Amino acid sequence: MLSASDTDSFSIDIYVADAKEDFDTKRLRNRGFMSDILNTIAQYTRERVARSKAAVSTETLRQRALAMNCSTGFPFEKALAQDGIRFICECKKASPSKGLIAEDFPYVRIAKEYEDAGAACISVLTEPKWFLGQDSYLQEITQTVSIPCIRKDFTIDEYMIYEAKLLGASAVLLICALLDTDTLRRYLSLSDELGLSALVEAHDETEIASALSAGARIIGVNNRNLKNFTVDIGNSGKLRSLVPPEVLFVAESGIKTRADVAALEQAHVDAILIGETLMRAPDKKRMLRELQGRTDTDAACTEHACRNEGGNE
Repeated sequence: MLSASDTDSFSIDIYVADAKEDFDTKRLRNRGFMSDILNTIAQYTRERVARSKAAVSTETLRQRALAMNCSTGFPFEKALAQDGIRFICECKKASPSKGLIAEDFPYVRIAKEYEDAGAACISVLTEPKWFLGQDSYLQEITQTVSIPCIRKDFTIDEYMIYEAKLLGASAVLLICALLDTDTLRRYLSLSDELGLSALVEAHDETEIASALSAGARIIGVNNRNLKNFTVDIGNSGKLRSLVPPEVLFVAESGIKTRADVAALEQAHVDAILIGETLMRAPDKKRMLRELQGRTDTDAACTEHACRNEGGNE
Protein backbone atom coordinates (compact mmCIF):
# COMPACT_ATOMS: atom_id res chain seq x y z
CA MET A 1 0.00 0.00 0.00
CA LEU A 2 1.30 3.44 -0.79
CA SER A 3 2.00 5.73 2.09
CA ALA A 4 0.18 9.03 2.50
CA SER A 5 3.21 10.86 1.13
CA ASP A 6 3.31 8.58 -1.92
CA THR A 7 -0.39 9.18 -2.52
CA ASP A 8 0.04 12.93 -2.15
CA SER A 9 2.77 12.90 -4.81
CA PHE A 10 0.38 11.84 -7.56
CA SER A 11 -0.59 14.54 -10.01
CA ILE A 12 -4.34 14.96 -9.56
CA ASP A 13 -6.28 16.42 -12.48
CA ILE A 14 -9.14 18.17 -10.68
CA TYR A 15 -11.97 19.84 -12.53
CA VAL A 16 -11.76 22.92 -10.33
CA ALA A 17 -10.06 26.04 -11.64
CA ASP A 18 -10.33 27.95 -8.39
CA ALA A 19 -10.73 26.61 -4.86
CA LYS A 20 -13.64 28.95 -4.23
CA GLU A 21 -15.61 27.86 -7.27
CA ASP A 22 -17.94 24.89 -7.66
CA PHE A 23 -17.36 22.38 -10.42
CA ASP A 24 -18.78 23.57 -13.73
CA THR A 25 -21.32 20.76 -13.92
CA LYS A 26 -22.76 22.02 -17.19
CA ARG A 27 -19.35 21.89 -18.83
CA LEU A 28 -18.72 18.40 -17.44
CA ARG A 29 -22.09 17.17 -18.66
CA ASN A 30 -21.35 18.55 -22.12
CA ARG A 31 -18.09 16.64 -22.09
CA GLY A 32 -19.99 13.45 -21.30
CA PHE A 33 -18.54 13.14 -17.80
CA MET A 34 -21.74 13.47 -15.82
CA SER A 35 -23.59 11.03 -18.07
CA ASP A 36 -21.55 8.11 -16.74
CA ILE A 37 -19.55 9.40 -13.82
CA LEU A 38 -19.47 6.08 -11.98
CA ASN A 39 -17.58 4.29 -14.73
CA THR A 40 -15.26 7.27 -15.14
CA ILE A 41 -14.35 7.19 -11.45
CA ALA A 42 -14.03 3.41 -11.50
CA GLN A 43 -11.57 3.54 -14.38
CA TYR A 44 -9.44 6.10 -12.57
CA THR A 45 -9.60 3.93 -9.44
CA ARG A 46 -8.24 0.98 -11.43
CA GLU A 47 -5.31 3.18 -12.40
CA ARG A 48 -4.78 4.13 -8.75
CA VAL A 49 -4.76 0.49 -7.70
CA ALA A 50 -2.34 -0.43 -10.48
CA ARG A 51 0.12 2.19 -9.22
CA SER A 52 -0.28 0.93 -5.67
CA LYS A 53 0.30 -2.68 -6.71
CA ALA A 54 3.48 -1.63 -8.50
CA ALA A 55 4.77 -0.35 -5.17
CA VAL A 56 3.42 -3.09 -2.86
CA SER A 57 2.13 -6.43 -4.10
CA THR A 58 -1.32 -7.78 -3.27
CA GLU A 59 0.20 -10.72 -1.40
CA THR A 60 2.37 -8.45 0.73
CA LEU A 61 -0.63 -6.29 1.56
CA ARG A 62 -2.71 -9.37 2.34
CA GLN A 63 -0.17 -10.69 4.80
CA ARG A 64 0.04 -7.32 6.54
CA ALA A 65 -3.74 -7.14 6.83
CA LEU A 66 -4.10 -10.70 8.13
CA ALA A 67 -1.44 -9.99 10.75
CA MET A 68 -3.80 -7.47 12.34
CA ASN A 69 -6.64 -8.33 14.71
CA CYS A 70 -9.37 -9.85 12.56
CA SER A 71 -11.60 -10.96 15.46
CA THR A 72 -13.25 -7.57 15.66
CA GLY A 73 -16.85 -8.53 16.38
CA PHE A 74 -17.87 -6.27 13.45
CA PRO A 75 -18.36 -3.01 15.38
CA PHE A 76 -19.73 -1.11 12.38
CA GLU A 77 -22.82 -3.26 11.99
CA LYS A 78 -23.23 -3.57 15.75
CA ALA A 79 -23.37 0.22 15.97
CA LEU A 80 -26.05 0.35 13.27
CA ALA A 81 -28.12 -2.38 14.93
CA GLN A 82 -28.79 -0.33 18.07
CA ASP A 83 -32.32 0.92 18.80
CA GLY A 84 -33.54 3.94 16.89
CA ILE A 85 -32.38 5.29 13.56
CA ARG A 86 -28.59 5.55 13.52
CA PHE A 87 -26.47 8.21 11.82
CA ILE A 88 -23.41 7.62 9.67
CA CYS A 89 -21.83 11.05 9.34
CA GLU A 90 -19.49 11.80 6.48
CA CYS A 91 -16.20 13.65 6.20
CA LYS A 92 -16.19 14.87 2.60
CA LYS A 93 -14.25 17.74 1.08
CA ALA A 94 -15.75 17.73 -2.43
CA SER A 95 -17.95 15.81 -4.84
CA PRO A 96 -18.33 15.64 -8.64
CA SER A 97 -21.84 17.09 -8.58
CA LYS A 98 -21.32 19.83 -5.99
CA GLY A 99 -17.67 20.70 -6.43
CA LEU A 100 -15.70 21.97 -3.48
CA ILE A 101 -17.88 21.59 -0.39
CA ALA A 102 -15.38 22.47 2.34
CA GLU A 103 -12.41 24.66 1.49
CA ASP A 104 -11.51 24.61 5.18
CA PHE A 105 -11.40 20.90 6.00
CA PRO A 106 -10.21 20.10 9.54
CA TYR A 107 -11.27 16.49 9.09
CA VAL A 108 -10.13 15.17 12.48
CA ARG A 109 -11.97 17.95 14.32
CA ILE A 110 -15.07 17.35 12.20
CA ALA A 111 -14.98 13.63 13.03
CA LYS A 112 -14.69 14.40 16.73
CA GLU A 113 -17.66 16.77 16.50
CA TYR A 114 -19.69 14.01 14.88
CA GLU A 115 -18.72 11.58 17.62
CA ASP A 116 -19.51 14.07 20.37
CA ALA A 117 -22.92 14.79 18.83
CA GLY A 118 -23.95 11.15 18.84
CA ALA A 119 -23.00 9.73 15.45
CA ALA A 120 -23.00 5.94 15.36
CA CYS A 121 -20.29 5.73 12.69
CA ILE A 122 -18.19 7.96 10.46
CA SER A 123 -17.78 7.72 6.69
CA VAL A 124 -14.46 8.98 5.32
CA LEU A 125 -13.93 9.68 1.62
CA THR A 126 -10.55 8.51 0.35
CA GLU A 127 -11.13 8.95 -3.42
CA PRO A 128 -8.56 11.62 -4.36
CA LYS A 129 -9.54 13.00 -7.76
CA TRP A 130 -13.20 13.98 -7.60
CA PHE A 131 -13.84 13.84 -3.85
CA LEU A 132 -10.41 15.20 -2.87
CA GLY A 133 -10.05 12.46 -0.28
CA GLN A 134 -6.87 10.89 1.05
CA ASP A 135 -6.01 7.62 2.76
CA SER A 136 -4.32 9.66 5.48
CA TYR A 137 -7.66 11.27 6.40
CA LEU A 138 -9.09 7.87 7.27
CA GLN A 139 -5.98 6.76 9.09
CA GLU A 140 -5.85 9.85 11.30
CA ILE A 141 -9.57 9.79 12.03
CA THR A 142 -9.60 6.12 13.03
CA GLN A 143 -6.71 6.81 15.37
CA THR A 144 -8.64 9.65 17.02
CA VAL A 145 -12.28 8.60 17.38
CA SER A 146 -13.66 5.57 19.20
CA ILE A 147 -16.65 4.92 16.93
CA PRO A 148 -16.37 2.74 13.79
CA CYS A 149 -15.38 4.23 10.44
CA ILE A 150 -16.13 3.12 6.91
CA ARG A 151 -13.74 3.70 4.04
CA LYS A 152 -15.87 5.43 1.40
CA ASP A 153 -14.25 4.65 -1.92
CA PHE A 154 -15.00 2.87 -5.17
CA THR A 155 -13.87 -0.66 -4.37
CA ILE A 156 -12.96 -2.40 -7.63
CA ASP A 157 -10.22 -4.74 -6.41
CA GLU A 158 -9.59 -6.85 -3.31
CA TYR A 159 -6.43 -4.79 -2.85
CA MET A 160 -8.58 -1.92 -1.63
CA ILE A 161 -10.13 -4.10 1.08
CA TYR A 162 -6.69 -4.92 2.44
CA GLU A 163 -5.87 -1.22 2.31
CA ALA A 164 -9.01 -0.38 4.31
CA LYS A 165 -8.01 -2.84 7.02
CA LEU A 166 -4.53 -1.37 7.29
CA LEU A 167 -5.91 2.16 7.42
CA GLY A 168 -8.00 1.28 10.47
CA ALA A 169 -11.45 1.08 8.86
CA SER A 170 -14.18 -1.08 10.36
CA ALA A 171 -16.10 -1.30 7.08
CA VAL A 172 -15.81 -0.95 3.32
CA LEU A 173 -18.22 0.18 0.62
CA LEU A 174 -19.17 -2.27 -2.14
CA ILE A 175 -21.22 -0.81 -4.99
CA CYS A 176 -23.49 -3.21 -6.89
CA ALA A 177 -23.30 -1.10 -10.04
CA LEU A 178 -19.56 -1.85 -10.19
CA LEU A 179 -19.49 -5.46 -8.99
CA ASP A 180 -21.38 -8.52 -10.20
CA THR A 181 -22.92 -10.95 -7.72
CA ASP A 182 -20.01 -13.38 -7.71
CA THR A 183 -17.51 -10.58 -7.10
CA LEU A 184 -19.69 -9.18 -4.32
CA ARG A 185 -19.78 -12.62 -2.74
CA ARG A 186 -15.97 -12.91 -2.87
CA TYR A 187 -15.43 -9.44 -1.46
CA LEU A 188 -17.94 -10.07 1.33
CA SER A 189 -16.12 -13.28 2.25
CA LEU A 190 -12.79 -11.47 2.27
CA SER A 191 -14.22 -8.67 4.41
CA ASP A 192 -15.51 -11.26 6.88
CA GLU A 193 -12.07 -12.87 7.00
CA LEU A 194 -10.53 -9.51 7.90
CA GLY A 195 -13.18 -8.61 10.46
CA LEU A 196 -14.59 -5.84 8.29
CA SER A 197 -18.25 -5.10 7.69
CA ALA A 198 -19.39 -4.23 4.18
CA LEU A 199 -22.03 -1.69 3.25
CA VAL A 200 -23.38 -2.99 -0.05
CA GLU A 201 -24.84 -0.12 -2.05
CA ALA A 202 -27.80 -0.64 -4.37
CA HIS A 203 -29.96 1.68 -6.45
CA ASP A 204 -32.81 -0.50 -7.71
CA GLU A 205 -34.60 -3.83 -7.35
CA THR A 206 -32.09 -5.77 -9.46
CA GLU A 207 -29.12 -4.56 -7.42
CA ILE A 208 -30.88 -5.34 -4.13
CA ALA A 209 -31.47 -8.88 -5.38
CA SER A 210 -27.79 -9.16 -6.23
CA ALA A 211 -26.74 -7.88 -2.80
CA LEU A 212 -29.03 -10.33 -1.01
CA SER A 213 -27.90 -13.22 -3.19
CA ALA A 214 -24.27 -12.40 -2.37
CA GLY A 215 -25.03 -12.51 1.37
CA ALA A 216 -24.96 -8.82 2.30
CA ARG A 217 -25.72 -8.08 5.97
CA ILE A 218 -25.95 -4.31 5.37
CA ILE A 219 -27.60 -2.84 2.29
CA GLY A 220 -27.51 0.85 1.56
CA VAL A 221 -29.89 2.39 -0.95
CA ASN A 222 -28.39 5.43 -2.58
CA ASN A 223 -31.03 8.01 -3.40
CA ARG A 224 -28.59 9.56 -5.84
CA ASN A 225 -28.43 8.12 -9.33
CA LEU A 226 -24.71 7.64 -9.92
CA LYS A 227 -25.18 7.74 -13.68
CA ASN A 228 -26.43 11.33 -13.74
CA PHE A 229 -26.41 12.41 -10.05
CA THR A 230 -30.12 13.22 -9.80
CA VAL A 231 -31.60 12.60 -6.33
CA ASP A 232 -34.88 10.96 -5.31
CA ILE A 233 -35.10 10.63 -1.54
CA GLY A 234 -38.16 8.44 -1.97
CA ASN A 235 -35.99 5.71 -3.48
CA SER A 236 -35.14 4.32 -0.04
CA GLY A 237 -38.77 4.11 1.00
CA LYS A 238 -39.77 2.42 -2.24
CA LEU A 239 -37.11 -0.27 -1.93
CA ARG A 240 -37.25 -0.85 1.84
CA SER A 241 -39.76 -3.70 1.61
CA LEU A 242 -37.38 -5.70 -0.59
CA VAL A 243 -34.83 -6.05 2.19
CA PRO A 244 -35.66 -8.51 5.02
CA PRO A 245 -35.62 -7.19 8.60
CA GLU A 246 -32.54 -9.20 9.58
CA VAL A 247 -30.51 -7.24 7.01
CA LEU A 248 -29.61 -3.72 8.10
CA PHE A 249 -30.99 -1.04 5.78
CA VAL A 250 -29.20 2.28 5.25
CA ALA A 251 -30.59 5.28 3.35
CA GLU A 252 -27.96 7.37 1.59
CA SER A 253 -27.88 10.81 -0.08
CA GLY A 254 -30.28 13.73 -0.31
CA ILE A 255 -31.24 13.79 3.38
CA LYS A 256 -31.41 17.43 4.43
CA THR A 257 -34.06 17.99 7.12
CA ARG A 258 -35.60 16.49 10.24
CA ALA A 259 -38.70 15.83 8.12
CA ASP A 260 -36.59 13.72 5.75
CA VAL A 261 -35.28 11.71 8.71
CA ALA A 262 -38.77 11.27 10.15
CA ALA A 263 -40.05 9.94 6.83
CA LEU A 264 -37.24 7.39 6.76
CA GLU A 265 -37.99 6.41 10.34
CA GLN A 266 -41.57 5.73 9.29
CA ALA A 267 -40.19 3.53 6.50
CA HIS A 268 -38.32 1.50 9.14
CA VAL A 269 -34.87 2.44 7.91
CA ASP A 270 -32.14 1.35 10.34
CA ALA A 271 -29.60 4.06 9.56
CA ILE A 272 -28.94 7.04 7.33
CA LEU A 273 -25.74 8.33 5.79
CA ILE A 274 -25.45 12.11 5.65
CA GLY A 275 -22.64 14.05 4.03
CA GLU A 276 -23.18 17.40 2.34
CA THR A 277 -25.86 18.66 4.73
CA LEU A 278 -23.51 18.26 7.69
CA MET A 279 -20.40 19.39 5.85
CA ARG A 280 -22.04 22.69 4.88
CA ALA A 281 -23.40 23.34 8.38
CA PRO A 282 -21.41 25.97 10.33
CA ASP A 283 -22.33 24.18 13.57
CA LYS A 284 -22.19 20.48 12.80
CA LYS A 285 -23.13 19.36 16.31
CA ARG A 286 -26.26 21.50 16.27
CA MET A 287 -27.23 20.31 12.78
CA LEU A 288 -26.83 16.66 13.75
CA ARG A 289 -28.93 17.20 16.88
CA GLU A 290 -31.64 18.84 14.75
CA LEU A 291 -31.65 15.91 12.36
CA GLN A 292 -31.88 13.55 15.32
CA GLY A 293 -34.81 15.51 16.71
CA ARG A 294 -32.88 16.38 19.85
CA THR A 295 -32.90 19.77 21.55
CA ASP A 296 -29.96 21.64 23.05
CA THR A 297 -31.41 20.74 26.46
CA ASP A 298 -31.32 17.05 25.54
CA ALA A 299 -27.70 17.41 24.47
CA ALA A 300 -26.76 19.24 27.67
CA CYS A 301 -28.39 16.54 29.79
CA THR A 302 -26.56 13.84 27.86
CA GLU A 303 -23.22 15.58 28.30
CA HIS A 304 -23.93 16.08 32.00
CA ALA A 305 -24.79 12.39 32.40
CA CYS A 306 -21.59 11.42 30.61
CA ARG A 307 -19.52 13.61 32.92
CA ASN A 308 -21.16 12.11 35.98
CA GLU A 309 -20.69 8.61 34.63
CA GLY A 310 -17.03 9.34 33.97
CA GLY A 311 -16.61 10.66 37.49
CA ASN A 312 -17.99 7.42 38.97
CA GLU A 313 -15.55 5.22 37.17
